[in-house]
Amino acid sequence: MRTENIKVQLSDGEMSAYVAYPEAAPVGAVIAIMEIWGVNHTMKAHAAEFAEAGYICLVPDLFWRLGPDVILDSDNPNDWMPSLDRYFQFDYDLGAQDMEETMNYLRSIEGGNGKVGAVGYCLGGKMCYLMCCRTDIDCAVAYYGTYIEHAIKEAPNLSQPFMLHQALSDTWVPPAICKFIEAKIGDNPNVAIHKYPDAEHAFARHGANSYSAPEAEAALDCSVTFFKKYLK
Repeated sequence: MRTENIKVQLSDGEMSAYVAYPEAAPVGAVIAIMEIWGVNHTMKAHAAEFAEAGYICLVPDLFWRLGPDVILDSDNPNDWMPSLDRYFQFDYDLGAQDMEETMNYLRSIEGGNGKVGAVGYCLGGKMCYLMCCRTDIDCAVAYYGTYIEHAIKEAPNLSQPFMLHQALSDTWVPPAICKFIEAKIGDNPNVAIHKYPDAEHAFARHGANSYSAPEAEAALDCSVTFFKKYLK
């Protein structure tokens, strides 16, 4: 697997990104949208997962407008305050615009097939939801997306295939919120929801205390199958 760091030219700036390439000819491309910690080791591990499944996987520096290339650690207590500060300063509308431009960039690259999906974790999960409501992304997958409920009024515009992995022991997205989101979007034929009763928030975060291999592996299998369906 080959990897590289690149710069993506956006309409109002330049964003760093990490890209992992499959060994064989790609069967599509995937944007892997970060949590609040930056393009760190766990996001690079996710990129490897999807590159190994056959996709070009690009991890954008989502918070570039708040200061580029900042990498923080969820297991370091000193990193929580700056991470949360960036989290709550983040402009979702500008972020969605950046991700749409990233999607268009991936559709145009040599060697791709023009199909682009997205997968997002925590904050990145909400970005995937917004992309399915606001853009023509081919499909998107959200892992324990935070604050989707704050944009639930956009649910009538959810027109693209969307998969949601819900951790039902999640303190950031508690069961009542999971149930509310399911009630609002679960009947949409574009939506597939998978529930993990014993999983905590960030159950797929490699190396974290919250990591749970059985749930992470099951969710990855569902996600890869979903991408195979829509990114051929």
